[in-house]
Amino acid sequence: MKKVVASLLALSFALLLSGCNQLTQYTITEQDVNKALQKHNNWEKDIGVSGLVNAHIVLTDLTSQIGREEPDRVTVSGKATINLTSLFGPQQAVMQLKLKAQPVFDQQQSAIFLHDMTIVDAQVQPEKMSGALQALTPYLEKSLKDYFNKKPAYVLSADRGVKEALAKKLVKGLEVKPGELIIPLTD
Repeated sequence: MKKVVASLLALSFALLLSGCNQLTQYTITEQDVNKALQKHNNWEKDIGVSGLVNAHIVLTDLTSQIGREEPDRVTVSGKATINLTSLFGPQQAVMQLKLKAQPVFDQQQSAIFLHDMTIVDAQVQPEKMSGALQALTPYLEKSLKDYFNKKPAYVLSADRGVKEALAKKLVKGLEVKPGELIIPLTD
């Protein structure tokens, strides 16, 4: 019985593959990446300079733009809510962040990571907090870089359908096009 089931599964997979000769690439859209980025909403981090200033940061509202502003790069926008404690007492601020990163595919994890994350713009409200938060920006950038180097922005999953299951098995790279990530497939 096991041999019959295994044979039927192998035959089904072979027929599926033979019917997919036209499948030479798999596309992941900005919407797909944005949906996956929601898992990273509410990322929290405490950073600061001991004795001078400490900040509790919560990152939300993450969205991506793929290859639109710069070829081969993903632009991520988000909001950082910051509770700051310093010699001047507790204060709150919000930073609208614009980040850039290099998308990289990791074969072992079947995942796309956003490497070398850098902050390219940070708008602070209230504006009077800009000076204090400018000193924390390098620490925030390092924290975000470390986090996104370790946590994938998107993981290929067989649960999302046959095409993504095939892409997971046959992937041979990653290309960035405006609005999408293209995974070329091996023959």
